[in-house]
Amino acid sequence: MKLSANGSEFFIPDGVTEEEALKRTTHVGIGAHQDDLEIMASHGVLECFHVEGRKFLGITATNGAGSPRAGAYAKTTDSEMQKIRRGEQKKAAILGEYSAMAFLNHSSKDVKNPAAKHVTDDILGILSLAKPQVVYTHNFADKHDTHVGVAIKTLAALRALPATDRPKKVYGCEVWRSLDWMQDSEKLVMDLSNRQNMPAALMGLYDSQIEGGKRYDLAAMGRWRANATFFASHDTDTSTALAFAMDLTPLVNDPKIDPIEFTLGFINRFSKDVADRIKAMS
Repeated sequence: MKLSANGSEFFIPDGVTEEEALKRTTHVGIGAHQDDLEIMASHGVLECFHVEGRKFLGITATNGAGSPRAGAYAKTTDSEMQKIRRGEQKKAAILGEYSAMAFLNHSSKDVKNPAAKHVTDDILGILSLAKPQVVYTHNFADKHDTHVGVAIKTLAALRALPATDRPKKVYGCEVWRSLDWMQDSEKLVMDLSNRQNMPAALMGLYDSQIEGGKRYDLAAMGRWRANATFFASHDTDTSTALAFAMDLTPLVNDPKIDPIEFTLGFINRFSKDVADRIKAMS
């Protein structure tokens, strides 16, 4: 596996060959930072965990430098933090029985740079060999610039694939902004009710983030519970945890669709729904 950045790594938890790890992959998560996958792509991890014929492969685009830190990690240098965060992601890959983890090791600056084609090329190289059925990445309405940068580069890589090698589904998932505002009919609803222990265990491995001052584990699972309860106003709860996503598949299959117009379409339809409801009640 040839990756462009110094310090990049292709980690295989069970030690099979790279060829076998890629060949058995069915679901791929592409995130910006270590722990993004466990927050946004837990559905993919659970879809594959102990399921015959399915394997989840993770891709983390950045090197993990620059994260907030406190407590035991308050004096940790960027170099030390990169090593710690990669170690935590590897533990998650082992516990979640991932097919492999690709650490692209790019800076956030490169991921956010439209001219940094080598980031796109790294993602394209992995997808070309893995040929996954499902891809999870960040959604275009996320408020974190690096997350949106990863989504843009992932879209470019997916569009560069031959039509026969493109995944059947591409999900734009929640991290730094909930998608509860989307029209219910447009939400991709991912039920995470079963095996809640697994996402909790995976996210709990990121001690550098939890002790460092960010309870992503509690926040993500709290969001999923809130999504489940507030999803249907007139029905009793049938699920205890729901994650929402945008269906990015049309963007992948039709390069003429502009991602800005595509994303604003969701926002405009939400705006109209709000306006129509107020008007009807006035």
